Amino acid sequence: MSVKLELYKVFKEVADAGNITAAAQALYISQSAVSQSIKQLETELQARLFSRNSRGVVLTAEGKMLYEYVRSAMGLLETGEAKLSQTHELQLGQLTIGASDTVTSQFLLPYLDSFHRRYPNIHIQIISGRSGKVLALLQSGKVDIAFASTPNDEALEATPCFATHSIFVAAADYPCDFDHVYSLAEIADFPLILLERKASSRVYLEKYFLQNGCHLRPEIELGARSLLVDLAAIGFGVAGVTEEFVGRELAEGKLRRLKTDFVIPARSVDMCVLKGVPQTAAARKFADFVRHGAE
Repeated sequence: MSVKLELYKVFKEVADAGNITAAAQALYISQSAVSQSIKQLETELQARLFSRNSRGVVLTAEGKMLYEYVRSAMGLLETGEAKLSQTHELQLGQLTIGASDTVTSQFLLPYLDSFHRRYPNIHIQIISGRSGKVLALLQSGKVDIAFASTPNDEALEATPCFATHSIFVAAADYPCDFDHVYSLAEIADFPLILLERKASSRVYLEKYFLQNGCHLRPEIELGARSLLVDLAAIGFGVAGVTEEFVGRELAEGKLRRLKTDFVIPARSVDMCVLKGVPQTAAARKFADFVRHGAE
């Protein structure tokens, strides 16, 4: 097919120029090479494409019909090449990111804002989901970049973005002693408000407690972090939350942190891409934005 494409390029040039000599000059090949290409194409198609006149050559009826299709096809190829060049130069394209709503609002917004201001013609799509979901989307090629908590997969290239810390909070007027230093067992005895079991932060929290001989039996399990904060703030119980995501509520006094005699190890939220898989120009550039900001 690639050989025939070259023949069609020669055919179109001869048709446009109406002269073999002029076509040869435009193509930077010899006149004999042009003539041979036309002859080969006519042989393969079993059709006469040109007839000679005093000024050069003109298309036959069959040649005119073929020319319309060749011109259209060449135009589409040129457009495709131009569009590809534009994507490389970030003049157009698409970027699909997988991240939880919390990570998007608490971390990604400044990067998204800067990227959009610099490359306004790149269409950005954000698919919301917890770590497990967005990593699965990355593996299936449905997102270009995923932001997830401490992924452990050799197929991924992970760039740490920020650390998260698990703490326990309650409403400022909750009936507990905020000066007391609570143990794991004492925390586990509170009416706990936690995220649902499939949340990676909940899995991590439960694993830590189990490793230290305690079971967590929450009274309320929720799918949304915002509800977790809201219910804790109106006194429904003690909530296990990510410190970095409740900074405003703590600063405003809406929530207070309980002191503990243990510290749950920090987790990392990482930017993940597939190893060995070429990225689009938009994905590479956005990743650079985040890496430079994370350094």
